[in-house]
Amino acid sequence: MRFAFGTLTVLRVRLTRWDRAAGRAGMLCAPAVGVAVGAASAALGSALLLLGSGPLLAAVASTAVPAALTRGLHLDGLADTADGLGSNKPADEALRIMKASDIGPFGVLTVVLVLLAQVAALAGLYGRGLLAGASAAVVAGAASRLAMTLACRTGVPPARRDGLGAVVAGGVPAGAAAAVAAAVAVLAAAAGAAGAADAVGAVGALPGVLPGVLPGALTGAVRGVLAVAAALAAGELLLRRCRARLGGVTGDVFGAVCETAATAALVVSALG
Repeated sequence: MRFAFGTLTVLRVRLTRWDRAAGRAGMLCAPAVGVAVGAASAALGSALLLLGSGPLLAAVASTAVPAALTRGLHLDGLADTADGLGSNKPADEALRIMKASDIGPFGVLTVVLVLLAQVAALAGLYGRGLLAGASAAVVAGAASRLAMTLACRTGVPPARRDGLGAVVAGGVPAGAAAAVAAAVAVLAAAAGAAGAADAVGAVGALPGVLPGVLPGALTGAVRGVLAVAAALAAGELLLRRCRARLGGVTGDVFGAVCETAATAALVVSALG
Protein backbone atom coordinates (compact mmCIF):
# COMPACT_ATOMS: atom_id res chain seq x y z
CA MET A 1 0.00 0.00 0.00
CA ARG A 2 2.93 2.36 0.69
CA PHE A 3 4.28 1.65 -2.79
CA ALA A 4 0.87 2.40 -4.35
CA PHE A 5 0.28 5.68 -2.54
CA GLY A 6 3.94 6.69 -2.69
CA THR A 7 4.22 6.32 -6.46
CA LEU A 8 0.69 7.23 -7.59
CA THR A 9 0.02 10.27 -5.38
CA VAL A 10 1.89 13.21 -3.87
CA LEU A 11 1.06 12.09 -0.35
CA ARG A 12 4.13 11.90 1.85
CA VAL A 13 4.51 8.14 2.13
CA ARG A 14 7.92 6.71 2.94
CA LEU A 15 8.87 4.04 0.42
CA THR A 16 10.88 1.27 2.05
CA ARG A 17 11.22 -0.93 -1.04
CA TRP A 18 11.54 -0.37 -4.79
CA ASP A 19 11.68 -3.82 -6.34
CA ARG A 20 9.56 -6.17 -8.41
CA ALA A 21 7.81 -7.75 -5.44
CA ALA A 22 6.85 -4.38 -3.98
CA GLY A 23 5.78 -3.17 -7.41
CA ARG A 24 3.55 -6.20 -7.93
CA ALA A 25 1.82 -5.76 -4.58
CA GLY A 26 1.64 -2.01 -5.04
CA MET A 27 -0.10 -2.18 -8.39
CA LEU A 28 -2.61 -4.67 -7.01
CA CYS A 29 -3.42 -1.95 -4.45
CA ALA A 30 -3.73 0.77 -7.11
CA PRO A 31 -7.56 0.73 -7.15
CA ALA A 32 -7.51 1.57 -3.43
CA VAL A 33 -5.57 4.71 -4.35
CA GLY A 34 -8.23 5.44 -6.94
CA VAL A 35 -11.00 5.11 -4.35
CA ALA A 36 -9.19 7.56 -2.06
CA VAL A 37 -8.55 10.07 -4.85
CA GLY A 38 -12.10 9.68 -6.14
CA ALA A 39 -13.54 10.20 -2.67
CA ALA A 40 -11.54 13.41 -2.26
CA SER A 41 -12.72 14.55 -5.67
CA ALA A 42 -16.33 13.78 -4.79
CA ALA A 43 -16.02 15.54 -1.43
CA LEU A 44 -14.91 18.85 -2.91
CA GLY A 45 -17.41 18.76 -5.75
CA SER A 46 -20.24 17.86 -3.38
CA ALA A 47 -19.26 20.60 -0.92
CA LEU A 48 -19.36 23.24 -3.63
CA LEU A 49 -22.68 21.93 -4.92
CA LEU A 50 -24.17 22.12 -1.43
CA LEU A 51 -22.90 25.70 -1.16
CA GLY A 52 -24.81 26.59 -4.33
CA SER A 53 -21.94 26.71 -6.81
CA GLY A 54 -23.84 24.94 -9.58
CA PRO A 55 -22.92 21.70 -11.40
CA LEU A 56 -20.25 23.19 -13.69
CA LEU A 57 -18.04 24.64 -10.95
CA ALA A 58 -18.47 21.47 -8.89
CA ALA A 59 -17.34 19.45 -11.92
CA VAL A 60 -14.27 21.63 -12.45
CA ALA A 61 -13.32 21.23 -8.79
CA SER A 62 -13.81 17.46 -8.92
CA THR A 63 -11.60 17.26 -12.00
CA ALA A 64 -8.90 19.39 -10.39
CA VAL A 65 -8.55 17.23 -7.27
CA PRO A 66 -7.04 14.14 -8.97
CA ALA A 67 -4.65 16.38 -10.88
CA ALA A 68 -3.57 18.05 -7.64
CA LEU A 69 -3.20 14.79 -5.71
CA THR A 70 -0.98 13.37 -8.45
CA ARG A 71 0.82 16.65 -9.21
CA GLY A 72 -0.45 16.24 -12.77
CA LEU A 73 1.63 13.08 -13.16
CA HIS A 74 -0.98 11.12 -15.09
CA LEU A 75 -1.91 14.08 -17.28
CA ASP A 76 1.76 14.57 -18.07
CA GLY A 77 1.99 10.90 -19.01
CA LEU A 78 -1.05 11.31 -21.25
CA ALA A 79 0.52 14.29 -22.99
CA ASP A 80 3.88 12.56 -23.45
CA THR A 81 2.25 9.39 -24.77
CA ALA A 82 0.15 11.39 -27.22
CA ASP A 83 3.28 13.15 -28.47
CA GLY A 84 5.14 9.87 -28.84
CA LEU A 85 2.36 8.08 -30.66
CA GLY A 86 1.46 11.12 -32.74
CA SER A 87 5.03 11.61 -33.92
CA ASN A 88 4.77 8.51 -36.13
CA LYS A 89 8.48 7.93 -35.43
CA PRO A 90 10.20 4.58 -34.79
CA ALA A 91 9.98 3.24 -31.24
CA ASP A 92 13.36 4.55 -30.05
CA GLU A 93 12.68 8.04 -31.38
CA ALA A 94 9.12 8.04 -30.01
CA LEU A 95 10.43 7.08 -26.56
CA ARG A 96 12.95 9.90 -26.73
CA ILE A 97 10.17 12.35 -27.56
CA MET A 98 8.13 11.05 -24.62
CA LYS A 99 11.05 11.52 -22.24
CA ALA A 100 11.64 15.15 -23.29
CA SER A 101 10.47 17.77 -20.80
CA ASP A 102 8.48 19.83 -23.30
CA ILE A 103 4.95 19.04 -24.52
CA GLY A 104 4.07 19.12 -28.21
CA PRO A 105 0.82 19.92 -30.00
CA PHE A 106 -0.49 16.35 -29.83
CA GLY A 107 -0.02 16.33 -26.08
CA VAL A 108 -1.65 19.72 -25.51
CA LEU A 109 -4.67 18.89 -27.66
CA THR A 110 -5.16 15.50 -26.03
CA VAL A 111 -5.01 16.87 -22.48
CA VAL A 112 -7.42 19.71 -23.29
CA LEU A 113 -9.97 17.38 -24.88
CA VAL A 114 -9.71 14.82 -22.06
CA LEU A 115 -10.18 17.45 -19.36
CA LEU A 116 -13.12 18.97 -21.24
CA ALA A 117 -14.74 15.55 -21.53
CA GLN A 118 -14.27 14.86 -17.82
CA VAL A 119 -15.68 18.24 -16.79
CA ALA A 120 -18.63 17.94 -19.17
CA ALA A 121 -19.49 14.46 -17.95
CA LEU A 122 -19.25 15.42 -14.27
CA ALA A 123 -21.28 18.59 -14.84
CA GLY A 124 -24.08 16.52 -16.32
CA LEU A 125 -23.89 14.08 -13.43
CA TYR A 126 -23.89 16.77 -10.75
CA GLY A 127 -26.83 18.30 -12.59
CA ARG A 128 -28.79 15.13 -11.79
CA GLY A 129 -27.89 15.28 -8.12
CA LEU A 130 -25.06 15.26 -5.61
CA LEU A 131 -24.97 11.48 -5.26
CA ALA A 132 -24.84 10.94 -9.02
CA GLY A 133 -21.75 13.09 -9.43
CA ALA A 134 -20.02 11.90 -6.26
CA SER A 135 -20.50 8.19 -6.97
CA ALA A 136 -19.28 8.59 -10.56
CA ALA A 137 -16.12 10.33 -9.33
CA VAL A 138 -15.35 7.41 -7.01
CA VAL A 139 -16.08 4.81 -9.70
CA ALA A 140 -13.88 6.63 -12.21
CA GLY A 141 -11.05 6.84 -9.70
CA ALA A 142 -11.17 3.13 -8.91
CA ALA A 143 -11.69 2.00 -12.51
CA SER A 144 -8.86 4.13 -13.88
CA ARG A 145 -6.36 2.70 -11.38
CA LEU A 146 -7.69 -0.79 -12.05
CA ALA A 147 -6.79 -0.22 -15.70
CA MET A 148 -3.23 0.45 -14.52
CA THR A 149 -3.28 -2.80 -12.55
CA LEU A 150 -4.29 -4.75 -15.65
CA ALA A 151 -1.66 -2.92 -17.70
CA CYS A 152 0.94 -4.48 -15.35
CA ARG A 153 -0.26 -8.03 -15.90
CA THR A 154 2.03 -10.89 -16.83
CA GLY A 155 3.15 -10.74 -20.45
CA VAL A 156 3.24 -6.94 -20.79
CA PRO A 157 6.90 -5.94 -21.24
CA PRO A 158 8.56 -2.65 -20.28
CA ALA A 159 9.71 -0.39 -23.10
CA ARG A 160 12.75 0.80 -21.10
CA ARG A 161 15.11 -0.80 -18.63
CA ASP A 162 14.60 1.93 -16.04
CA GLY A 163 11.73 3.85 -14.49
CA LEU A 164 8.39 2.71 -13.11
CA GLY A 165 7.62 0.58 -16.15
CA ALA A 166 10.67 -1.59 -15.57
CA VAL A 167 9.67 -2.19 -11.95
CA VAL A 168 5.99 -3.06 -12.38
CA ALA A 169 5.48 -4.19 -16.00
CA GLY A 170 4.54 -7.84 -16.31
CA GLY A 171 4.58 -8.32 -12.55
CA VAL A 172 0.87 -8.76 -11.74
CA PRO A 173 -0.48 -12.32 -12.11
CA ALA A 174 -3.58 -12.55 -14.26
CA GLY A 175 -5.59 -14.32 -11.56
CA ALA A 176 -4.81 -11.68 -8.95
CA ALA A 177 -5.69 -8.92 -11.41
CA ALA A 178 -9.02 -10.61 -12.17
CA ALA A 179 -9.83 -10.83 -8.45
CA VAL A 180 -9.14 -7.12 -7.99
CA ALA A 181 -11.26 -6.35 -11.06
CA ALA A 182 -14.18 -8.30 -9.57
CA ALA A 183 -13.89 -6.35 -6.32
CA VAL A 184 -13.90 -3.04 -8.20
CA ALA A 185 -16.96 -4.14 -10.20
CA VAL A 186 -18.84 -4.85 -6.97
CA LEU A 187 -17.82 -1.44 -5.61
CA ALA A 188 -18.93 0.23 -8.84
CA ALA A 189 -22.31 -1.50 -8.71
CA ALA A 190 -22.88 -0.34 -5.14
CA ALA A 191 -21.75 3.21 -5.93
CA GLY A 192 -23.88 3.29 -9.07
CA ALA A 193 -26.93 2.16 -7.13
CA ALA A 194 -26.32 4.83 -4.48
CA GLY A 195 -25.83 7.47 -7.13
CA ALA A 196 -29.15 6.64 -8.75
CA ALA A 197 -31.06 6.94 -5.49
CA ASP A 198 -32.99 10.10 -4.69
CA ALA A 199 -31.27 11.16 -1.46
CA VAL A 200 -34.06 13.56 -0.54
CA GLY A 201 -36.96 11.28 -1.35
CA ALA A 202 -35.34 8.22 0.24
CA VAL A 203 -35.56 9.88 3.62
CA GLY A 204 -39.36 9.90 3.38
CA ALA A 205 -41.83 7.10 3.83
CA LEU A 206 -40.30 3.92 2.46
CA PRO A 207 -43.54 2.31 1.17
CA GLY A 208 -44.03 5.18 -1.25
CA VAL A 209 -40.38 5.50 -2.18
CA LEU A 210 -39.22 1.92 -2.77
CA PRO A 211 -41.21 1.31 -6.00
CA GLY A 212 -39.34 4.21 -7.61
CA VAL A 213 -35.98 3.74 -5.92
CA LEU A 214 -35.40 0.04 -6.60
CA PRO A 215 -35.56 0.15 -10.44
CA GLY A 216 -33.37 3.24 -10.45
CA ALA A 217 -30.86 1.60 -8.11
CA LEU A 218 -30.70 -1.48 -10.35
CA THR A 219 -30.13 0.71 -13.41
CA GLY A 220 -27.46 2.63 -11.52
CA ALA A 221 -25.71 -0.59 -10.49
CA VAL A 222 -25.63 -1.79 -14.10
CA ARG A 223 -24.32 1.59 -15.24
CA GLY A 224 -21.57 1.43 -12.63
CA VAL A 225 -20.40 -1.96 -13.89
CA LEU A 226 -20.59 -0.76 -17.50
CA ALA A 227 -18.49 2.27 -16.55
CA VAL A 228 -15.77 -0.05 -15.25
CA ALA A 229 -16.00 -2.21 -18.37
CA ALA A 230 -15.70 0.85 -20.61
CA ALA A 231 -12.72 2.10 -18.62
CA LEU A 232 -10.91 -1.22 -18.97
CA ALA A 233 -11.74 -1.48 -22.67
CA ALA A 234 -10.43 2.03 -23.38
CA GLY A 235 -7.31 1.39 -21.32
CA GLU A 236 -6.70 -1.92 -23.07
CA LEU A 237 -7.01 -0.38 -26.54
CA LEU A 238 -4.44 2.27 -25.65
CA LEU A 239 -2.19 -0.32 -24.04
CA ARG A 240 -2.21 -2.48 -27.16
CA ARG A 241 -1.42 0.53 -29.32
CA CYS A 242 1.51 1.45 -27.10
CA ARG A 243 2.84 -2.10 -27.09
CA ALA A 244 2.68 -2.24 -30.87
CA ARG A 245 4.33 1.18 -31.38
CA LEU A 246 6.74 1.36 -28.44
CA GLY A 247 7.47 -2.28 -27.74
CA GLY A 248 6.13 -2.10 -24.19
CA VAL A 249 4.99 0.22 -21.44
CA THR A 250 6.53 3.12 -19.52
CA GLY A 251 5.46 5.28 -16.62
CA ASP A 252 4.00 7.71 -19.16
CA VAL A 253 1.91 4.95 -20.70
CA PHE A 254 0.49 4.05 -17.29
CA GLY A 255 -0.53 7.68 -16.78
CA ALA A 256 -2.14 7.78 -20.21
CA VAL A 257 -4.02 4.54 -19.53
CA CYS A 258 -5.27 5.97 -16.23
CA GLU A 259 -6.61 9.21 -17.71
CA THR A 260 -8.13 7.47 -20.72
CA ALA A 261 -9.89 4.94 -18.51
CA ALA A 262 -11.17 7.63 -16.14
CA THR A 263 -12.63 9.59 -19.03
CA ALA A 264 -14.36 6.52 -20.47
CA ALA A 265 -15.85 5.68 -17.08
CA LEU A 266 -17.22 9.21 -16.61
CA VAL A 267 -18.67 9.36 -20.11
CA VAL A 268 -20.54 6.07 -19.66
CA SER A 269 -21.76 7.18 -16.23
CA ALA A 270 -23.15 10.35 -17.79
CA LEU A 271 -25.13 8.53 -20.50
CA GLY A 272 -28.80 7.68 -20.28
